[in-house]
Amino acid sequence: MKKPFVSTEQLKEIVKKYPTPFYLYDEKGIRENARRLKEAFAWNKGFKEYFAVKATPNPYILKVLKEESFGVDCSSYTELMMAEAVGFNDDEIMFSSNVTPKEDFRLARRLNSIINLDDITHIALLEKIAGIPEIISCRYNPGGVFAIDNDIMDTPQEAKYGFTREQLTEGFKMLINKGVKQFGLHSFLASNTVANEYYPVLARMLFKTAVELHRETGANITFINLSGGIGIPYRPEEQPADIYRVGRGVRKAFEEILVPAGMDDVAIYTELGRFVLGPYGCLVSTVIHQKRIHKEYIGLDACAANLMRPAMYKAYHHITVMGKEQDASDHKYDVTGGLCENNDKFAIDRMLPKIDIGDLLIIHDTGAHGFAMGYNYNGKLRSAEILLKENGETELIRRAETPADYFATFDFSERYKFADIQESKSQSQKT
Repeated sequence: MKKPFVSTEQLKEIVKKYPTPFYLYDEKGIRENARRLKEAFAWNKGFKEYFAVKATPNPYILKVLKEESFGVDCSSYTELMMAEAVGFNDDEIMFSSNVTPKEDFRLARRLNSIINLDDITHIALLEKIAGIPEIISCRYNPGGVFAIDNDIMDTPQEAKYGFTREQLTEGFKMLINKGVKQFGLHSFLASNTVANEYYPVLARMLFKTAVELHRETGANITFINLSGGIGIPYRPEEQPADIYRVGRGVRKAFEEILVPAGMDDVAIYTELGRFVLGPYGCLVSTVIHQKRIHKEYIGLDACAANLMRPAMYKAYHHITVMGKEQDASDHKYDVTGGLCENNDKFAIDRMLPKIDIGDLLIIHDTGAHGFAMGYNYNGKLRSAEILLKENGETELIRRAETPADYFATFDFSERYKFADIQESKSQSQKT
């Protein structure tokens, strides 16, 4: 069984201060995991983790990771803004985007971030609007099917990202002619895998490609970015990736391929948003409704607008009924939110202890791609985010949305001023 990083007693005190639903993050766990990752790749003197901001776009979380010497991977204008606000700059920022607006490239260049180009046509676009930097990276899509020991992991040929192999050679030559002095190579070929073999197999492919590109073009390749893809065990019976074993596998490939080619100074970069933060966040919700018809339903004050993954992907997230961890899981429930959509279910036919109205539920492993994917369907408001600090105290790191936030984008209109709407609501409540 998965064990929450917060006790029932702690949580009862927290909800006195912050109404549910809210996201709760474990600072101690985040820092410890960050240090494990760095330790696993300490053999590479240039190693750096570029945390994927899209996974958990919160400046307080990014500040914690900055203190652990992480960089950030940004994919949009606003993510670049957030990175700058937290204090990241220059080569602490990797900008990896696709279908990239001109203003995004301009801001990335102003921040002197490392730009990871997704398409060969972006070379001319970047040169025209912002100039070509001396350090640049290119994203590689090998096409075909990506498999490990005949087990298909993903199908790059269906992905919209990256250069083909032929385009890499052409692109590197173009960039050298435009003054690029240092190159990076990047690829992302699988998502959310706990297979220890993924990174080493990906590394071998990228290392071999880097050696070929160096020989073909003379490019000075100074870093190789293994990107993300290492996942987390969402189900209790699954085993997590062994990051130390992963690191050793990448090192073996490094020593067998890059070292003999005279490329032993190449730095290894990663972008492990889910692995770094996923297990160290949870969604806390209160049971507000029970319904018995053809099935038995438990209704929460959270919904798919707070956590989209189960509705969108039928993804499994473990659930703990706080205070009943030792009780028998002898009741079958669908655990739902209140959206006007039947896929608004956190669990279907899940065996859990007997649940009562007012119980606190923890939905595990939402530290990455949880809050970030939230939305406002049905006028639902996004929840607060709380940091459980190492000393046991809590800090509000994002307040919950209010109706004023929901109506704020109508502020251009005299007809729909929020103040008038609020006054109408107030009068209605009085009557």
